[in-house]
Amino acid sequence: MWANKIKIVSFDMDGTLVERGYVDSVWLEGIPKLYAEKEGISFEEARAYVEKEYKKVGEERLEWYDINYWLKKFGLNCSWKKLLRKYAYMLRTYPDVKTTLENLGKEYEMIIISNASNEFISVEMEVLKLGGKFSNVFSTVSDFKKTKKDEEVYHEICRLLDIKGNEIAHVGDNWNFDYVAPSKAGINAFYLDREGKMSGKHVVKNLREFEEKLNEL
Repeated sequence: MWANKIKIVSFDMDGTLVERGYVDSVWLEGIPKLYAEKEGISFEEARAYVEKEYKKVGEERLEWYDINYWLKKFGLNCSWKKLLRKYAYMLRTYPDVKTTLENLGKEYEMIIISNASNEFISVEMEVLKLGGKFSNVFSTVSDFKKTKKDEEVYHEICRLLDIKGNEIAHVGDNWNFDYVAPSKAGINAFYLDREGKMSGKHVVKNLREFEEKLNEL
């Protein structure tokens, strides 16, 4: 039997449900290629420059996730939709996703809480046919203008869903965004460490382990 007090199961998107090859291809291949063509420099030079600019911003700022911000910053004449769809062939879910979603979908309402912008999420959901599996999909940067490091994001989602924090279980692959912040908001949070470098009560190596942890709540 599943734990009765959990009503909603929440998933991060990239690195949790969707393999990172897609977003890495967009940010580390697609944009540098466009910049190299524009500036008439090598791909290697362009990538080094682009990555340096990314690091100046950092993942705690909203601009980090904003594809339109970077296209404009680098002066690239390409629509976000064209760029994101160019690399859609790279989109894959992790091997444990299909079974986990089927199993948990029988018992729980499922949602997504992601730092990815709505542009990325819309393409991922469509190509991977994930749309019908989740009652709500939240892009924290697009919907709340905050990253998931801000625990208030999780409080706000609980208010919107009219639910208490301890009635949600969340899992994701970023320690601060997916474990520390939601835990502060009273949510049952789990850190997904697919590389198996960490251990602990709230650490899981895959989504099957996450299923098992739900039984212990």
